[in-house]
Amino acid sequence: MKKMYKKLLVLVVVVVSCLGIIAGCGSGSSDKEKDTLETAKEKGVLTVASSNDAPFAFIDTKTNEFSGIDAEIIGEVAKRLGIANVEMKQIPFENLLVELNNGSVDIVTDGMYVKEERKKIAQFTNIWYKEGEAIIIPTNSKITSKDDLKNAVLGGQKGTAFLETAQKWQAEGLVKEVTIFGSQSDLMLAVNTGKVDACITDGMVAGYTLAQDSSLDLKILAPYVSESSGMIAAAVRQSDTTLLDAVNEQIDAMKEDGTILKLLEKYGMNEDYFVSIEEGNSSDK
Repeated sequence: MKKMYKKLLVLVVVVVSCLGIIAGCGSGSSDKEKDTLETAKEKGVLTVASSNDAPFAFIDTKTNEFSGIDAEIIGEVAKRLGIANVEMKQIPFENLLVELNNGSVDIVTDGMYVKEERKKIAQFTNIWYKEGEAIIIPTNSKITSKDDLKNAVLGGQKGTAFLETAQKWQAEGLVKEVTIFGSQSDLMLAVNTGKVDACITDGMVAGYTLAQDSSLDLKILAPYVSESSGMIAAAVRQSDTTLLDAVNEQIDAMKEDGTILKLLEKYGMNEDYFVSIEEGNSSDK
């Protein structure tokens, strides 16, 4: 009887332990993990990834504040969503979506074009605005048209659509050579110091940079018709549908009430850069 009692006691202990493990596993799996939007609201902070390029999303050295057209748009979106603060994490442009998917940031806002290859690794919000590229040359350059690039070394920034355009031109024999740079500042400096004959970059960035920095003896090539114009939007992780829907709702509202257009005009853009709610619907892109 004693042996039977001991065996029964052991069996009871094992069964109780198993039930405890099952209960523990069950309670863990039922706990819903908080999504990015909910977490940002609780913390009161939305973390934005940017390569610190003006005039899109950059830290103003004079005020130490997150500034730029994209910065102001996402700042207003966050405010309307009940998130008090927006913080920028500086990341090289070509690594923005990598870091997004690593979970170190909540959203990418940095003048990023919506492209098919990018849509495979991230979701894009409704379009914020549209714009295109420019060719930057020294003020005393002999380059007067795109045709003159056949004998020129053209600079481009790594990870951008503009670099792809430059490399396509090189493959077509329209550019002598393409040199790659890691940042916008290095790109512009290379033209200014004669390391390259010209560079291809974002038209908005070029206009803003030349207006702000009088030490650059550069100008925008004109006449020139943009070939790489694209749609600008923010990127979120594939799983962040709640955040995506919330941002889209506010973007559309800001287009409807005129906020987006006012911000575009603040940064030297006009209605030509504006994208309507219908045209900018991400589900159609």
